[in-house]
Order: sequence, then C-alpha cells, then structure tokens
Amino acid sequence: MESTALDDARIGAAHRAALRSIGRVVEETAEPTPPGEALEGIAGMLEAGPALALTGAGVSTDSGIPDYRGPRGSLRNHRPMTYQEFRHDEAASHRYWARSFVGWRLMNRALPNRVHYALAELEQEGRLSGVVTQNVDGLHARAGSRRLVTLHGDLETIVCLHCGAVEDRTHLDLRLRELNPGYLESVELDPSQVNPDGDVELTEDRVERFRMAGCLACGSRLLKPDVVYFGEPVPPARKAAGSRMLADSASVLVAGSSLAVMSGLRIVLDALRQGKPVAVVNGGPGRADARVSYLWRTPVAPAFDALLDRLDL
Repeated sequence: MESTALDDARIGAAHRAALRSIGRVVEETAEPTPPGEALEGIAGMLEAGPALALTGAGVSTDSGIPDYRGPRGSLRNHRPMTYQEFRHDEAASHRYWARSFVGWRLMNRALPNRVHYALAELEQEGRLSGVVTQNVDGLHARAGSRRLVTLHGDLETIVCLHCGAVEDRTHLDLRLRELNPGYLESVELDPSQVNPDGDVELTEDRVERFRMAGCLACGSRLLKPDVVYFGEPVPPARKAAGSRMLADSASVLVAGSSLAVMSGLRIVLDALRQGKPVAVVNGGPGRADARVSYLWRTPVAPAFDALLDRLDL
C-alpha cells in the first residue's frame, strides 16, 4: 500500500511538472536583429562551417500543421495529453486513440514545404552538419534530410508499453479501420483543427463508439505512438545523437522553435557553453533570444528563401 501511494505521488508530481511545461508562457526578452544584418550574419555562420539546424513546429506550419505557441497555436484551444495521463488513465488513452484515428490521416497527407527542402539542400551543400528536430511529423525525412535526429520521435511508429513490440502506424490504421467501419465517414473534420500531435477534438459519444485494437504480440491495448509526450523523458540515445551532431557543428541555427521545452533549449545552452554562435529564425519569442548572436524575427519560409539566395544555392 505504501509503495502504491509513493508511486501515485511520483506520477502526480510528474504530471504537474508536465502541465507547467505545457503552460509555459514565452515572452519577448530581446530586441530582434535588423533583418539585413540577421541575413548576413547567419549566411556568414553557414559559410564559416557547417551548422546544426534545430527545428520546431514553426517549420511545418506551411505544410498545414499548426504550432503550439504561435499566434494561432493549438495551445490556445487544446491542451496536449501528458505521458502520465496516457499511461495511467485508460479512459484518457482511449480518448487519444479515437481522436488520433481521425486526425492522423491528415497529418499523414501533409507534404514537406520549402523550409524542409531548404534545410535538405543546405545539408547536401555542406552548410549543415544535420538536423535535430522537435517535430514528430516526419517531413524532414520526406524532404531529403539525411543526417537527422528526431528528438521527440515520429508518429509513424507505434510501440506497446506492455511488451515493447513495434508496429507501423499505417498497419495499425488498417486494423483500426476494420474494427471501426463507417467511423471516419461519420465525422465532419475541419483540417484546421488538427493538433501538432495528430489528434482532433471529438464529441464524447464518438469517443465512446471507437474500438481500440490490441498489440499484435501480446494483445495489450496499451499502445502508444513512439513520440515523447509532455512529462516523458527524451530517450538517452537520441540525446547522445544530438550531442554528437553538435560536436560536429561550428554553430547552431534554430528555426521555428520557441525552445519552450528543455530538450531543445539544452542543445542551445550546450552550444553556448562550447563557445559556438547561435542564431534564431522564428516568428515569435523564444527562451534563448537574449543569448544568441542573431535573432531574426520573421516568418520562417521567406527567411530561408532569402538565405538560399544569399548563398547562391
């Protein structure tokens, strides 16, 4: 009984910490660099040696995937589920899967935009050592980025939390369709309401109608996208891969991220401790803005168009 109480206390504390991270408000702390100066400075960084690109949701908004904290970010209308809710509340995980079953197909149809392609081109030309992304949409890989660390995982892979078995999301979707005939056709979906984690709002009656599939190996319904939820640590192997990529880089270029969560901010702090310059290209404020060499406050896509032109690429 005492052990259970301690476990519950730990779960509750981790959940509350995750809620604080979700609710973090990022405000302006620095004066942006004049656009022309920012362009020249970032181009100079890339010419001096390959940079590590650290990307967030802002690089995927032009693909129709909303960000969390931008002016139209999903946090204004939707709170992501914490790992503790998903893992320890059966009703919560069922609700997630009902909503994700509907929303995932829109995420799956999303295509890379010109920022993803620009980053792939910069890597191909030797201007980037690689990309560490906080996004789970798979668009960097589709655009051709080769040296890529998906810090928070990828929605394309499903893992069983009971036995560890792995399944492709497309295969799971086929099984869910068989279990839920006519379900998708009964939902009128507004594409603008899909959240960055791939789910959508559904009424309670639709959630109750949904039937969840079990693990192919052990039958457990405790299946989870292989992504890092709020309140869940980044796997050590991914942290180590990001650190190795940083070691191979002369600088860091942050694109489309407020760095509101520590997993991304830590990379910037490590770069600064190593004396490497850092630049930020983002449409809104970020946690590292006051520490970086160049702060280009701009929509991400036109900035990368200008950067490629400046580098004659």
